[in-house]
Amino acid sequence: MQDILTRLNALRRPRLLIRAARAGVDDYMRAPHLARLLGYGQKAPRSGPALMRLMEMEAEVNAQRTSGDAAYSLVRHVDLLIAMLAEARLLRATRPDLPS
Repeated sequence: MQDILTRLNALRRPRLLIRAARAGVDDYMRAPHLARLLGYGQKAPRSGPALMRLMEMEAEVNAQRTSGDAAYSLVRHVDLLIAMLAEARLLRATRPDLPS
């Protein structure tokens, strides 16, 4: 799991996106948020696997942003970043042996 957090810390995104995501982390509700992002028919995975999947999805959305794709959704991007930050927070809380 440490590798996941290292990858998350290494992400470089525009400051405004990160600020918007940080503002939404406190209002994050895991079950409905993950269901909306990962699919409603699935049981919510544990924080580690959820974070991995969210990071993959965010990388795809970020590629749309950087390429100027008309299908890019700022709202979806911020939603994914909120979920990533919140899942990382949950992962650190449940695994105190991991570095912050």
